[in-house]
Amino acid sequence: MIELPANLRALLDAEYPRFSDAEMARRRAAMDAVLAEAGAEHLVFCGYNRAGSAVQWLTQWPVTAEALGVYSPGKPDALFVQWINHAPLARMIAHQAEIVEWGGEASIHKVIETLQRRGARADRVAVIGPMHFEQHAALAAKLGKTVSLNRAYGRLRAVKSAEELDWLRIGAAFSDAGMAALRDGLKPGVSERELGNLVERAYVGEGGLTGIHYIGVTPMRDPQIAVPRQFPGVRQVQRGDVVTAETTATFFDYGGQVLRSVAVDEDPPPLYSALHDAADAAFNAIAAVLKEGALPAQVIEASRVIEDAGFTIIDDLLHGYGGGYLAPILGCTNRPAGPVPQEPFKAGQTVVIQPNVVTLDHKAGVQTGELMIITKSGCESLHTFPRGFGRV
Repeated sequence: MIELPANLRALLDAEYPRFSDAEMARRRAAMDAVLAEAGAEHLVFCGYNRAGSAVQWLTQWPVTAEALGVYSPGKPDALFVQWINHAPLARMIAHQAEIVEWGGEASIHKVIETLQRRGARADRVAVIGPMHFEQHAALAAKLGKTVSLNRAYGRLRAVKSAEELDWLRIGAAFSDAGMAALRDGLKPGVSERELGNLVERAYVGEGGLTGIHYIGVTPMRDPQIAVPRQFPGVRQVQRGDVVTAETTATFFDYGGQVLRSVAVDEDPPPLYSALHDAADAAFNAIAAVLKEGALPAQVIEASRVIEDAGFTIIDDLLHGYGGGYLAPILGCTNRPAGPVPQEPFKAGQTVVIQPNVVTLDHKAGVQTGELMIITKSGCESLHTFPRGFGRV
């Protein structure tokens, strides 16, 4: 059993845990303000194939195949789900919504009917989520131009409430358990597929869901891959390999993220020691500057230890997390991720520090990183799995 404090164990042991009425009221007040600022009077929120965090944030229903909802200030939500057999559980979980039902042949038609019944005016409807082209065309044909609130929603999700942090801590504990299972089951002869199975067995029985488990296996003295692979291969682990991994297990829509490297039956050779030393130095330098008021440019400057060591990265250096892959998304100087954001970090913001350092030819690399919460005076990890270059 995964060890959790009593308050988190109570959440985990609930049949279907819910956020408090006060937390849901906080979210609705924030959404009301965003709608008013955009000059919109109603919101359509959507998600598909287990993606679309706004649906759970507003209704508490995690998206399955498809979910489209209507949000109107001062009114309960209307939620339409696909498929018909998903509707009974959706009604139980999205218990504060006025309508929770099957969307029929096309959920967007139910959405439009609801908006018209609520007196929606042309050019006064906003959208959050990755709405399909056909659905957007149908909505625009009836209610005119829509405004995207995806960026504004990202800003709402950047800073987490105390209740959200509790859910994230459970997701982080699941993710740690998955990484520990990979480490403990790692030995010559086990395949990448079998490692993925070990990861999932660590938390599925506790109610966790898989976000990702990316695993890469390559010989340290003749490396061929620099980052974990998104789909497992059949290669078996051998003595002298390095195994790099990134795991995210979720508690409903709230996941941790932990990245690690493990050497198998040999100490890392000089190249891999140098790669991980640079990654550790970058992680520590970034963590030292992260606090309320720090600027993204300071994080990038702190990462110069990677370039000073003659390396680069092949992933984002840091990104917001929890409710989506959130801003800021930062690269380093020799592998930028676009214009550097100017907005300072805020207390309560959750980010993943992940200086995944690789050689310039992208043949060798290491993983290290985890989900952090920014405070007024610094930052703290939500994970307990030990950092450092592992050895088995």
